[in-house]
Amino acid sequence: MVCYPTFGGSGVVATELGIALAEKGYEVHFITYKQPVRLELLSHHIHFHEVMVPQYPLFQYQPYELALSSKLVNVVREHELDLLHVHYAIPHAYAGYMAKKMLEEVGIKIPMVTTLHGTDITLVGNHPFYKPAVTFSINKSDAVTSVSESLKNDTLRLFDVQREIDVVPNFIDMEKHNNTFTDCQRGMMAQENERIITHVSNLRPVKRIMDVIAVFYKIQESIPSKLIMVGEGPEKEGAEALCHKLGIADKVLFLGNSDEVNKILCFTDLFLLPSEKESFGLSALEAMASGVPVVSTNTGGLPEVNEHGISGYLNEIGDVEGMAAHALAILKDEDTLNQFKMRARESATKFQTENIVPLYEAVYEKALSVASVS
Repeated sequence: MVCYPTFGGSGVVATELGIALAEKGYEVHFITYKQPVRLELLSHHIHFHEVMVPQYPLFQYQPYELALSSKLVNVVREHELDLLHVHYAIPHAYAGYMAKKMLEEVGIKIPMVTTLHGTDITLVGNHPFYKPAVTFSINKSDAVTSVSESLKNDTLRLFDVQREIDVVPNFIDMEKHNNTFTDCQRGMMAQENERIITHVSNLRPVKRIMDVIAVFYKIQESIPSKLIMVGEGPEKEGAEALCHKLGIADKVLFLGNSDEVNKILCFTDLFLLPSEKESFGLSALEAMASGVPVVSTNTGGLPEVNEHGISGYLNEIGDVEGMAAHALAILKDEDTLNQFKMRARESATKFQTENIVPLYEAVYEKALSVASVS
């Protein structure tokens, strides 16, 4: 399992997939530059191999792809792996292909599954500097998956892809979102009469952080409420400045990165996600699994997750007025809010682990059969 070990969606999904596969008896090896944030403990079925990149003054940028491909070769040979699953096209699929070719030189054939997550296609991968390498890496994979139908369509539109792409959505462990925390102290975040609105992201421009603040400003004008911002990123400073300018700094909590998002969601009443692009919307799904309705944009894969009028509402990008109106419609009274909370959790159940992991297992079988005849 090759992934980015950070708080981003691709790393989280890869880690949760590895844990779920290990629970089913598979031997899972994580190969990356540090232990993934969601990989809290290792077991006899889960192994972590750190990719070390020596620092040489000769290189302005250290060649991580070379170090990764070499590490893949060593781990495959030492532990006799059956399959590589790389998450994110750049640089993992590219490094995976190089590892495959090196292994073929010593008589080892190993299939590679590439999972596309979003920005590796729509943002980074579509850049002219990277597009040829991304196209090549996808086409040289033995199987390819995308996390949404929307991302699959984007990939086929932007790249000359010869491989079939299977849609395997992100998934959620519903057991982790049962809101059974004994230390779920809502009173530490807000008064009893206040609604709690939450946003979780990497606070980058594509997440439209200023829209989060603008929507919340309109909500708090009508309903006593607090906003919790979880994450770190380049828009944080500007968002804090906007809060001061609007006079709502005392109503907005910036918590930074947190590995206790579940605890934050357990006392959240509404989740805001006004993104410009979302290949899937894992943070929205995590909110729904905690029984939190979502007001989001209708971009990318979000309509495949957030059901309009059921788990929350969808709006056009930049429609601050519409998002605020929908938020107020959900928050206006306890009965309406509780109905949305119940339906949000129900909607999330179709993405639960036991429904999605078998889809990956089927993809693995397909990749193994493709590799055996190639």
